[in-house]
Amino acid sequence: MMLSRTRRRPKNFDDELMIDVSEEGGVRKLHFGSDDTQSAMKINAPNELLLAYSRCVFGSLLFLEPPQKMLLIGLGGGSIAKWVHEYLPTTHLTCVELFQQVVNVARSMFFLPPDDARLEVITGDGAAHVYNMADESVDMIMMDAYSATGIAAPLASTDFFTACKHKLTDNGVLAVNLWSIDRRFEQYCAQLSEVFEGRLICLPARQKGNVIAFAFMRGQNNPQWERLADKAKKLEAEYGLEFNEFVSDLARMNPHNDRRLFI
Repeated sequence: MMLSRTRRRPKNFDDELMIDVSEEGGVRKLHFGSDDTQSAMKINAPNELLLAYSRCVFGSLLFLEPPQKMLLIGLGGGSIAKWVHEYLPTTHLTCVELFQQVVNVARSMFFLPPDDARLEVITGDGAAHVYNMADESVDMIMMDAYSATGIAAPLASTDFFTACKHKLTDNGVLAVNLWSIDRRFEQYCAQLSEVFEGRLICLPARQKGNVIAFAFMRGQNNPQWERLADKAKKLEAEYGLEFNEFVSDLARMNPHNDRRLFI
């Protein structure tokens, strides 16, 4: 069932944004002018991370403590923002979304809460926001700005990844949602690896072709699989996400041996 469709031609942009919201079987979905699902939400459990890639974002917790300050570039239906707000009570999250209409839909139809002491939603250009952060630093930057045509050029350059690196704390991480069948996938990974001096791992989602690339400010001391499995068990009990699967899936795309993950 299609609930609504809105069109918005943003100032200074050539392309038109068309937002579709559909609903079926108790699940509401956000689409940007195509059949691809940008966000999905169970109406009776709005803070649950329904899409596998959004859960993979928090694979970072296998290596790092929950961020004190987090920046999210690209809001969509607000799934990641809602989960952080609900389950990471010590995290202050700033979201930057290019289109005000997307923010409006996230709040009116996907239960994104209003701004408060731990959540700030800004309408603006994500790249410009990073470049203009001055001396402010954050523990995690999550870039969820993939569209049907890939990542917008200003968000996919070596210069931008370098700017992100300069805005991270000493033990910070940049997480980027990628698409494994994109012809530029290897290019994006090479750029991230160059900027972060090889401290890059990829976590494939068990859904379509999404891959979350994690670029770390510091190496992670080549953690043993046994230690990662122990931490995954604790995190799974605390947050309800499939951290044990994340550990298994890290072996699919990253250098390792039978004892350690090399990062």
